[in-house]
Amino acid sequence: MCIGDGICETICPEVFELRDDGLAYVINESPSEDLRASIEEAMEACPTECIHLEE
Repeated sequence: MCIGDGICETICPEVFELRDDGLAYVINESPSEDLRASIEEAMEACPTECIHLEE
């Protein structure tokens, strides 16, 4: 579902990375709790709503 918008990486580069194939990837599958607000912001900003937070 990712269209490579890259907003997630802009908001939270500690967790997301836009790669050469034009898609964003999760690079930190166990982020610290202090990144939660940034991850949630990236989720809300994603134009295709393809970021989901698992508890």
